[in-house]
Amino acid sequence: MDKGTAIGVGLTFAAVIATALIDGVHLTALLNPAALVLIFIGTFGAAAGSLMMSEYKTAFAGLKKAFTVARPDASGLVDVIVKMADRARREGLLALEDMAKDIDDPLLKEGIQMTVDGTDADEIADLLDARIAAKKDEDKVAIGFFEAMGGYAPTIGVVGAVLGLIHALGNLEDVGALGGMIASAFVATMWGVLIANGAWLPIAGKLKRVSQLEVANMEMIVEGVLAVQAGTSPRMVEQKLRSALPGGGQTADAKDAKAA
Repeated sequence: MDKGTAIGVGLTFAAVIATALIDGVHLTALLNPAALVLIFIGTFGAAAGSLMMSEYKTAFAGLKKAFTVARPDASGLVDVIVKMADRARREGLLALEDMAKDIDDPLLKEGIQMTVDGTDADEIADLLDARIAAKKDEDKVAIGFFEAMGGYAPTIGVVGAVLGLIHALGNLEDVGALGGMIASAFVATMWGVLIANGAWLPIAGKLKRVSQLEVANMEMIVEGVLAVQAGTSPRMVEQKLRSALPGGGQTADAKDAKAA
């Protein structure tokens, strides 16, 4: 589980609550049911209008992914690819068939299986690149959804303010309650701006970053598969793949040992 998004979003809301308390704002005044219904349901409805029904599940899954998915670690895949390169050099590509059965990563498994089947390198690259393109398109669904939520929320908050002012101006005879009604009118605007910039847009940014890292790992796998297919030396395969990983592909333990 990655705590970065939870910490960031939590700090934003904590800062707002602290500021409200310092300024003497009663927190109960911010928990306006009408404003919350408008902001959360209205914003969801507006953003969901840009999706197809079949994409709802993908968009919802993005929320969980933003808070739970940690940085993808491909160092283990590099080790597997290097072992395959070594065995392919010693025993031939057909010897990789047994190893392919134990691979968990679907892209690597598919690439190695095509290699064993004697598929041309260009065809392997084209098919695996198509898998990466499909991955990018799928990721754009959740990213776009939360970006849309971040864009719509402030505007819908303004709608809430206008509705509140209409209510206040329709009750001008009640001068004593007029100030409270005007203040309440701006609660929806506050929530719209806060939820957009404190939650929806950061979540979209996190999903975009996770997608970039996952795609980078997939591109590394494609490069590794093609290197194995071409009979590249295991040492060169390892150097090439690890150079594309953060920190040269070293694990934290390895870095600590080197520093010592």
